[in-house]
Amino acid sequence: MSAGPAIHRVAAPVRAPEPRGTTRGDRRADRVDRVREALLRALPALGLYAAVRLTGMSVMATWAWWVGKHPRTLLGHLWDGIWYAGIARNGYGLVVPSPTTRGVFYNDLAFFPLFPGLVRGVASLLPVTVVSAGLLVAWAAAGAAAWGVYAVGERLHGRRVGTLLVLLWGLLPHAIVQTMAYTESLMTALAAWTLYAAITGRWLWAGSLALLAGLSRPNAIAVAAAVCCAAGLVLWRDRGARADRRLWAGAAMAPLGWAGYVAWAGLRSGHGLLGYFEVQRLWGSRFDFGRDAFLFVRHLITARDYMAYYVTLAILGAALIALVFLALDRPPAALLVYVLVLTVIAVGGSSYFASKPRFLLPAFPLLLPAAVAMARARPRTLAVTAGALAGLSYFYGTYLLAVAKVPM
Repeated sequence: MSAGPAIHRVAAPVRAPEPRGTTRGDRRADRVDRVREALLRALPALGLYAAVRLTGMSVMATWAWWVGKHPRTLLGHLWDGIWYAGIARNGYGLVVPSPTTRGVFYNDLAFFPLFPGLVRGVASLLPVTVVSAGLLVAWAAAGAAAWGVYAVGERLHGRRVGTLLVLLWGLLPHAIVQTMAYTESLMTALAAWTLYAAITGRWLWAGSLALLAGLSRPNAIAVAAAVCCAAGLVLWRDRGARADRRLWAGAAMAPLGWAGYVAWAGLRSGHGLLGYFEVQRLWGSRFDFGRDAFLFVRHLITARDYMAYYVTLAILGAALIALVFLALDRPPAALLVYVLVLTVIAVGGSSYFASKPRFLLPAFPLLLPAAVAMARARPRTLAVTAGALAGLSYFYGTYLLAVAKVPM
């Protein structure tokens, strides 16, 4: 018997074969109609997502103004947002020593190029500053991500679960990051639509989107791993699929964005093809199989520290439990591989403990079992749960940006 709520898949609609004589224009019109219908189905979920995130930003902005801080600066020019704005303005090339830690050097090559490239493009086309352009890109990406999250949930379990999946993602304790000038929303958008393409057999789309996702963040290698593993499973189960060139092409394209930037950044840094990992090491970040995280957890148990670190510990614990429930419910291979790689990277990486929940923000499939359970709950239970999550999300998001002094 499964330890979690069973996941029941919604059967995919069977498409009628195209009649003979169908023109390219007819096919294009049909695709436009399908996209329009999909968007109309998603509109309630997108409206709900916009409402909860606008409320969260309003709560944060009210507190920020109260304590003499500017909300735009907190959302668009804080921590990593400063680095992305710098790359968008001036390109790569900035290396500065840490003012507090000997042997640590901050190199902007650690940041992948897709987000600052989009910000630069928006700032060039519109009469806005780089900071405002960063927020516009982040907000547009958050909307695309919410739609992609809904599409995956709807495909697997129907519209109600898809809507609740979006709601849960928008009410995570650290969901304020989704509307900051950070890369998590952009990666989530590309990852969600990549996973949707993979589970619906659109391999060229899956490979192309995974390639773009690989240019967004270091942990976006999880997207390429999901596509390659899902394609490999199809090839293993179905010998006839070996003749499908689109499947091979999609799997081949998937890792190119991530691998291409890692190689370019390594050569640019002067440390060779794998020099990107030396850049990360000089930032104080490396993969140590969770040793640093374990030592920090021991510190939290034996000493006192910022509240953000204890909330991080709780979020990591909840994520590991959610991963077990998701695995027990046997989701599509692409989803399981994706969240497994993201979790391993987040837990196994050293330093920046308070940033680990942010690294897991794109791991929205972890919320699927909870969304299924909420879909079966009574309306009163659902309302109380959503209200409690909203209160936690708005309070903690305000604390992270306007009160806490830890890197996120």
